Amino acid sequence: MSGTFSLPASRTEVVLEEIRRGILTRELLPGQPLVEAELAAKLGVSKTPVREALKVLSNSGLVTFSPYKGASVCVVDSELAKAVYDVRLVLEPEAVRRTVERRDPALLEDAAEALKEASAAISDRDQAALSLLNRRFHRALYSGCGNPLLVSILDDLKDRAALISIVGWEANPSWRKEWNEHKAILAAAKKGDAQTASDLLRNHVADFLDRIVAAIGD
Repeated sequence: MSGTFSLPASRTEVVLEEIRRGILTRELLPGQPLVEAELAAKLGVSKTPVREALKVLSNSGLVTFSPYKGASVCVVDSELAKAVYDVRLVLEPEAVRRTVERRDPALLEDAAEALKEASAAISDRDQAALSLLNRRFHRALYSGCGNPLLVSILDDLKDRAALISIVGWEANPSWRKEWNEHKAILAAAKKGDAQTASDLLRNHVADFLDRIVAAIGD
């Protein structure tokens, strides 16, 4: 067999991405109930793929379930932000250090492309695009660490981290500052300076956490 093909996305996958996009663009607000029947009608599907999508989003931290109220959009507080970023501060700098040491040019090129596209998104003030590009940049720099379990743990934090970032950006649209920090991290990675790239990444994540906590309050 020659050529390549991809299977069409399932209804659950389509619904999943639509609800995720709605949450990360604030079309669906923190604490807002997610009623299966209403979402199914809006998206033109049955309740089954909506139910399955909400389960997946619950596992990724974007949706919470209450025994009495059902599903709702996760509300970010300082406790959640500190918990997620504490894990990132422990694991991500080390993963980045290992990735840089392995010297995979394809990953650095992907990070560079995400950085380039982010510059245009900043000009357009496209918060949804910036959220996706931010996660793409970070993943490119940790996914080559050589430890699939470490990558999986950090991947599992992506949605939570994106939701927390949205809260931080609403309080202080610091996109250009973070873009410059990403640029410095990538420059160190391209030089093969693994420790500097790791240190800059740690400072970048810690500084953003401080601003989020200040915005949310203790």
